[in-house]
Amino acid sequence: MRDEASILHVDLDAFFASVEQLADPSLRGKPVIVGGLGPRGVVAAASYEAREFGVHSAMPMMRARRACPNGVYLAPRFDAYQDASRAVMTIFRAYTPLVEPISLDEAFLDVQGARRLHGPGPAIAQQIRDHVRADTGLTASVGVASTKLLAKLASDLSKPNGLLVVEPGTELDFLHPLDVRRLWGVGPATQKRLARLGVHTIGDLAAQPEDTLVAALGNSQGRHLHALAWNRDDRPVEPDHEVKSIGHEETFAVDLFDREVLGHEITRLADKVGSRLRAAGRAARTVQLKARYPDFRTVTRSRTLEVPTDVGAELAAVARELLEQVAVEQGIRLLGVSGQQLVATPDTGDQGELFADPAAPTGPMAPGPDRSKRAAVERSMDAVREKFGPGAVGPAGPRSLGAPRRSPPR
Repeated sequence: MRDEASILHVDLDAFFASVEQLADPSLRGKPVIVGGLGPRGVVAAASYEAREFGVHSAMPMMRARRACPNGVYLAPRFDAYQDASRAVMTIFRAYTPLVEPISLDEAFLDVQGARRLHGPGPAIAQQIRDHVRADTGLTASVGVASTKLLAKLASDLSKPNGLLVVEPGTELDFLHPLDVRRLWGVGPATQKRLARLGVHTIGDLAAQPEDTLVAALGNSQGRHLHALAWNRDDRPVEPDHEVKSIGHEETFAVDLFDREVLGHEITRLADKVGSRLRAAGRAARTVQLKARYPDFRTVTRSRTLEVPTDVGAELAAVARELLEQVAVEQGIRLLGVSGQQLVATPDTGDQGELFADPAAPTGPMAPGPDRSKRAAVERSMDAVREKFGPGAVGPAGPRSLGAPRRSPPR
């Protein structure tokens, strides 16, 4: 733990809903709910006006509609949210290169090295809040502290549109009165086990001998939570933290039983994944298929490729083969495709030659003219989408039964 408050956690307020209100000024001041609009939809974000009705993220959309019947319900527009996120992250990097994005709407910043130019941590936090508001119209809540743990807790407690500083020397005074559920790693099951020990606050947790927590929770979790209760958190801000996978999944309005229909859905999902891989300059060594049944049981199947790819058609071909290993007679509620074990792709116009060498493997995934043509077609589709919007062009094939609910991309 450092002796100054120079770690920031910046969290954009009601991000998806705020982006929608900025795009359409008539929505300002209204309860805006973003998420899946079908009967199985889930709330992805709710404006603070909607939260006054008890609507919150991860709530089933049907419950949200009952709680807030006059709300404005919108399907997510992830391209718009990604554009807004990039603009905000660019602002962060104007103050420090040590920026660790956690999601589209939040990041850790280490501003210790920026003090001579911009002032102490709290002053930088206020400058960033002002800069984000002036350049994007979005509001941000910021926590400033000596550790990541406290910075995150402080930003949560400062919402909405606030700034909370945990001054050096006051860390435990701030931490110990908080509910133990605020700690990373304390879910409902862990909370119940802790309650049996009489632990309700983080201070209660800190007062427990470490051996007692190990006996109740297991070695790893017991030691981890005991350390957090004493603010022992030496994790640095990691700006080069790499994305481990890129995927897309959808929950369907009705369960799907037909393999051909599921195959067409895989093609659409893989096309989105390929486009996102190319935008990130990454290729996938492994393709994973995820399927969820009506009883919420989830299965995954994966295959590692001889040749990494960012071509959606190739991802789809492998995922459709993986589907053959999945029973579909019970119906499929959710389907997902992801590229994993990502590697950087060189800046080249010929995807077909990216990984070519004299001993390269042959077959449908191998480099060559056919692969080069497929890659060129998909790059052309990327350009059309960039100019005319994400729905302007897509892979050929009939749509599935029922309108799918778009889940946030991973």
